[in-house]
Order: sequence, then structure tokens, then C-alpha cells
Amino acid sequence: MTRLFRAHNKARVAYTITIFVVLSSLDNAAIALYPVLTNVIAADLGEGTAGVALVTALVILVTALTAVGWGYLGDRSRRKPLLFWATLAWCGGLVLAAGSDSLAELALWSVLVGIGLGAIASVGFSVISDFIPPARRGLAMSFWGLSQGAGGFLGILVGGVVGASDWRRPFVGLALVGAAVALLYLTTAEARRGRAEPELAEALAAGGAYEYRIERSDIKKLLRTRTNPWLVLQGLTAQLAYGSLVWVPFLYQSKVEADGYDLATATAVGAVFGAIFQLGGVTSILAGHLGDRLQRRTARARAAISATGVLGAIPFFVAFFFIPLRGLDIPADQGSMAIVLATLGSVVTNPYAASAFLLCLAAVILTSADSPNWFALISDVNLPEHRGTVFGLANLSNGVSRAAGNGLTVPVAGLLAASFAAPLNYAIGLALFQVFFIPTGLCYWMASRTCTDDIARVRAVLAERGRRALGRIPDPVDETPG
Repeated sequence: MTRLFRAHNKARVAYTITIFVVLSSLDNAAIALYPVLTNVIAADLGEGTAGVALVTALVILVTALTAVGWGYLGDRSRRKPLLFWATLAWCGGLVLAAGSDSLAELALWSVLVGIGLGAIASVGFSVISDFIPPARRGLAMSFWGLSQGAGGFLGILVGGVVGASDWRRPFVGLALVGAAVALLYLTTAEARRGRAEPELAEALAAGGAYEYRIERSDIKKLLRTRTNPWLVLQGLTAQLAYGSLVWVPFLYQSKVEADGYDLATATAVGAVFGAIFQLGGVTSILAGHLGDRLQRRTARARAAISATGVLGAIPFFVAFFFIPLRGLDIPADQGSMAIVLATLGSVVTNPYAASAFLLCLAAVILTSADSPNWFALISDVNLPEHRGTVFGLANLSNGVSRAAGNGLTVPVAGLLAASFAAPLNYAIGLALFQVFFIPTGLCYWMASRTCTDDIARVRAVLAERGRRALGRIPDPVDETPG
């Protein structure tokens, strides 16, 4: 009977994680719809592309700002209802945005989209942390990060192909799928805080509960944890570079238009290119697993792997932006599926497309080492009741910077257009933003010097709390960061 109960419990946990990962992928698909459809939205609303680009940046910024509040609420209360209602919020926002007749209306409803997405970021992070033990967090976080990349892939591909002639259709379609998955989320298990921590396992198995919740006074402690500032600051520079990469499909749309194709065809082809160029992100699974293995040897491993990845990707990204795209053979008058198949085939048959794919593959493989190890490191250096809030603060840093990178890329390309014709102006603009990966690598190097002591402190505090819950009360451990 006990064995059956354990099997049922494991199955429910697996089901919960699966549903949650799907939700996480859908919220990234929602964000990805905006940039890939910028030209189509601008043409339909009679606006410039820069204005629509600013709406995209607004969604990212609102998501980041609200993630802090959502994370704090999640660290103090039940997280399942928060995630359910937040999902319905961004789904409703997409439907309302699809009915927009002006840029101002689109911006208004997109704010609602961003508010809902903020919860998935920070509250979702703390939930995943409580399902996965420290020794496997890099691998688990790689799947969570990969789901977000898959969502971006889905948003670019479906948005660009389905929305090439009508941008409103993918907005409504994705909202309906998100609402359906939100209903499924109501049937999942609630994550018990601290359930995956080995130091608490005996106390929880004996019927105890981890009752600690964040207090306002804890905020200062979080800021005094020496690794946290570096994990937050790295986002200020990294996301300027990552944020600009959202416009890669736009760059390739411009390259396709320069090759003689119309806007609708170029939008669809650029979307397919943008989607397949992300395939290297699947290697984040290996990067997360490598982080777990090396972390057993040295607590500095995760930070070192992230630093190596972001710095190593710079030359590959720059080469990828500047490689030309010529001699495409796209059947523009045979429907969407023919365009997709021809574009996919060009990666094999067209030397320019093949070279671009290989360069981008190398760059994405290297940067894929960053996110799973960053996610895991935030969990490692913070207590369970603090993780959502810290991730919210880090996500705020990321979001502000990502919004800046996203919002500034098109205007910078516009300024460069005075001297360089499209698509060269976009290539130069994107290349300039990759410089910001350099200080990101420095932040990770500094984090590698402080994380060892912070991880040891967290493990000691959890061990003391576990013994206290069992009635074995030792001398209190100092929880104040050194």
C-alpha cells in the first residue's frame, strides 16, 4: 500500500511539473508574438515599427516590475491560486489586445498581459525550486529554461506563419490555449515549501512542516547575501544583449525582403529562420547537468560555466548577424506550409542559410549554459522562503535591461540607417549590443568568489531548522549573511 502511495505521489508531482512547464512555455510564446509581428501590426494600425517595438518593451518591463510583488506574495502565501489567476490575466489581455484598433489601445491591454506574466516568472521559480533537490537543480532548471525557449520558438513560428496576414489570430489562439492549461493547473499538487531540501527530509517525513515565511525585515538580509547583488547586476548587462536578440527574426525578414520578396512572405520566412536558429537551446540540458556534476567538486562551478558561455558566444553572434542571405528559393504563392518547408530546406541547400544556422547554433549552445546555472545558483544561496522574492528582484533587473535592449535596438538601427541601408543597419545595431556580455562575465566571476560561503550558510540554517522541528534543538545558527 505504501509503495502504491509513493508511486501515485511521484506521478502527481510529475504531472504537476509537466503542466507548470507548459504554462511557462506559453507565457514566453506570448512575449514572442510581439516582435515577430511588428511589421504586420504596424501596417495594420497605421503606425511606425518603432512604436510597436516600444509596446514590446513595455510588456517586458511590466512583467519585470510586477514579478517583484508577485514573488513577495508567493513567499508569504499559497502559490497555486496566484499562478492560476495570473495566467487568466495574461490570456485575457491577449484577447483584448487582439481587438485593438490603435497603438494606445494595444499598449493598454498589453500592460495586462505583462502583469499576468510577472507571476509566472517569480512565483513559478520558487515552485520549481521546491520540487527539485539541490544536487539536481541545474538539470531541472535547464528543462524549465528550455520550456521558455520552446515557448519563444512556438511564438515566433506560429505568430509569424499564422499571423503573417492577420496578426490578431495567433493572439486569440494562444490565449485560448493558455486558459485551457490554466484549468488543468487546478488539478495539480501544491508544492510544499522546503520539500526538496535534504536537511528537512527527516522532519517533513515525520509529519512536520516548514512554516517559515518571508518578513519585511528579511529584505535587508537578502541584500547582504554577498552573491545576490552579482546575480542581480549581471542581468543589467546580459539582458541588454539578450533583449536585442528578440529582433533576429526582424533582421532576417529584412534580409529576405532585400532578396526581393514581399512583406508577408518575408515575415513568414524570417519567423521560421528565427525559430530554427533557437534549436541550440536544447543543449542547456547538458549545461545544467554539467553544472550539477561540477558543483559537487566546487561551489564555484555554476558561476564559472555561465561566465564562459556568455563570453564565448560573442564572436559567433557577431558573425551570424553579418552573414548575407542570398539565392533563396521560396514559393511565395503556394501557401504557408510551402513557405515553411522551403525555408527549412534552405538550411541544407543554401550555403548562406546553412552558415548562418551553424554560427547561430554555436552561439546559442554557449549562451544556453547561462540560464540553468543562474537559476540553480539563486536557489542555492537563498532560503526557500526567500527565493521567489530574490528571483523577482533579479527578474526586475533583467526585465528593465531586456526592455531597454528590446526597445532600443530598432531606434538604434533607425539612426544607423542614415549611413547603412537595411539589413546592414540592423546587423550593426545587434552587434553593438553584444558588447554588454563582457561585464556580465565579470559579474559571474565575482559571484564565483562569494557563493561558496553563502551556500554553506543556507545548508547550515536548514539543518538547524530540521533538527529543531524534530525536537533536537541545538545552538541557533546565525542566519545573517557574512
